[in-house]
Amino acid sequence: MAEHFKIPQNINADDEKLIDLADLFKAYGDVTRLRIMFRLSEGACYVNDLADDLGMTQSAISHQLKLLRQAGLVGAKRDGRNIIYSLADEHVSTIIAQGWDHINE
Repeated sequence: MAEHFKIPQNINADDEKLIDLADLFKAYGDVTRLRIMFRLSEGACYVNDLADDLGMTQSAISHQLKLLRQAGLVGAKRDGRNIIYSLADEHVSTIIAQGWDHINE
């Protein structure tokens, strides 16, 4: 049987945290952003590496990375003149992995 997680009770539709949760799932709801996060789950890399690996322009990747950073799903660290990107924390990959498991049940 699947492990059960405690879902908070007494939540109403106007709850700010519920809105934040919906925004989080919106960030996961784009194929390009998911492809970027799947790639970053293999390890940190630069925009040009992501662009090459995913067959996209650096501009398109940068736009999606901006959205992922705003959602708190991707982190960035300066490396000289370049920026290296990585998943923000283990929660990001856990959510992806659980979603993947769910659709493959």
